[in-house]
This record gives sequence, C-alpha cells and structure tokens, in this order.
Amino acid sequence: MTMNTAQDQTLLIFRNTMRITDGHLDGFRAAIADAVDFARRHGPQLMVETFVDEERMLAHSLQIYRDSDAVRLHWKLADPYIQEVMKHCRVEHFEVFGEPDADVREGLRTGLGDQAPPSYAPRAAGFLRFGS
Repeated sequence: MTMNTAQDQTLLIFRNTMRITDGHLDGFRAAIADAVDFARRHGPQLMVETFVDEERMLAHSLQIYRDSDAVRLHWKLADPYIQEVMKHCRVEHFEVFGEPDADVREGLRTGLGDQAPPSYAPRAAGFLRFGS
C-alpha cells in the first residue's frame, strides 16, 4: 500500500513550448534570464528550467508549483516579466500535469486563448525528491 502526502496530490507541473520570433533570439534569452532570476529570488515555484533549441527556434519551460495558490501568486508577481518574454515569442503548446483548480484553469484558458489551449493530464502516481 502506498501513501501519498497532500503535496504529492496537489503538485502542478507546467510545460510551455514557445516559438521564438525570427530575429528575437537574443531578446528572448535576455528576457527569459531576467524572468527566471526574478522567479528564483521571489517566485513560489519549486523549480523553473528553460531550454532553447536554436535550430528549431523553440524554447521549453518547465515549472513546478506546490498548488494552485502558488500559480496565482506567480501570475501576480511576475506579470511584467511574462509580458517582456512574450514580446519575443508565442506559445505553441502548453501542458499542465496535475489538477489545478477551476480559477487557474480559467486563467490559463483566458491567457493562452484559442491559439494554444492548454492540455491537462491528471496525476496517476509519483514522488518528489528535492534537496536529498
């Protein structure tokens, strides 16, 4: 028998695939570095990692949140940084792993619009091992 903690059940993982606008690679890199630095110092995320595929002009951002409240706090604190990053790219695909509350789902739907509606995959099993 496996026991899950409340944290295990509410973790949210976001995977954002962004198409970098032609001629904006340097601007994207600068904006994403500023945004990640801000998140490292002030954000509620447990993890943020961004990877750039220059050949295909795609960026992949992975973020782990404790719960929906952490997502809302991130949006509140980081909106200027998010807007700056979005000057250099567009979201191609947004995946949510876990089950955010209705408010966060609506915020994602509204923020991403019809261009890149998020996909959702509820948690089946797993564990988190940070700081070991």
